[in-house]
Amino acid sequence: MDDMWLSQKDFDYIYKRVHRLCADLIIKNDKGILLTKRMIPPAEGKWHFPGGTVYIGETIEQAVKRIAKAELNVEVEIIKDVGFMEFVTKEEVYGKPVSIAFLVKIVSGEIKGSEQAMEIEFFEKLPENMMVDQKKFLRDKLGFE
Repeated sequence: MDDMWLSQKDFDYIYKRVHRLCADLIIKNDKGILLTKRMIPPAEGKWHFPGGTVYIGETIEQAVKRIAKAELNVEVEIIKDVGFMEFVTKEEVYGKPVSIAFLVKIVSGEIKGSEQAMEIEFFEKLPENMMVDQKKFLRDKLGFE
């Protein structure tokens, strides 16, 4: 799938002009909701959902599974889509992403971070230092505080 990706120059050109479709993963259990802390810009140092761009040539379900493997080292099953997010806090995102959030469950693998986010935690209450639009989404769609 990586051979279908854009050069950084093409990515910059396109995604500064049009919306970019993304998929975000929401993983909940008795410990709370899983968030990762970004180690790279944008939103470096903020807690967020694992997620990323849906590539041309892959289905959204394939993107969810690829993202889970790449960012968390796990395989997941989609339970349901929870809704979509438009990111309006521009300093926390690159370009103009619109993301479909999926409630997923881990079916195999051991949770492990990636070069994007090594710190991973389950939260019963949303952390202060969380991406603004994702925090609002969790409150509005799942009643999470």
